[in-house]
Amino acid sequence: MSEEKTTKNANEAMDISDIDASFSSGIAAFEAKNFKQSLQFLAPLAENGDAESQHRCAIMYQNGLGVVANEAKAFAYMKAAAEQGHPIAQHGLGFMYMEGECVEKDPQQAVKWFTKAGEQGLAGSLTTLAMMYQEGRGVEKNLEEAKRLYKLAGFDDIQL
Repeated sequence: MSEEKTTKNANEAMDISDIDASFSSGIAAFEAKNFKQSLQFLAPLAENGDAESQHRCAIMYQNGLGVVANEAKAFAYMKAAAEQGHPIAQHGLGFMYMEGECVEKDPQQAVKWFTKAGEQGLAGSLTTLAMMYQEGRGVEKNLEEAKRLYKLAGFDDIQL
């Protein structure tokens, strides 16, 4: 049997407790900085659409943690997690677009993804978005919107 078929059959045979155990083991390995082991647990879950696993795999592929860096895989995983509504992945995708990491720089796409993450309450995304409005990067410069976003992020006394 090919490796792909073996993996598919193994994934089909996994029940919920196996998936939970793999996820928990993968996260624990990630937190312990044992990235190679983490990737072994999380990659199959990421391939099956788990947003948190996709986000963690994106980080590992983007930074070459436990694996050879692969910008295309990092972007694909980050985008897949972001599209599922994972707020930290939305923030990460915004940074990829803002900085031109793993994807061509696109300030408008950065604004889109920081906005989505900010709508879920991510203060870092709101702050970055506020700076983009303050500087007119990817959006028309708008100091009132920048002030509103800074305030939402918890900065009550910003003077622009």
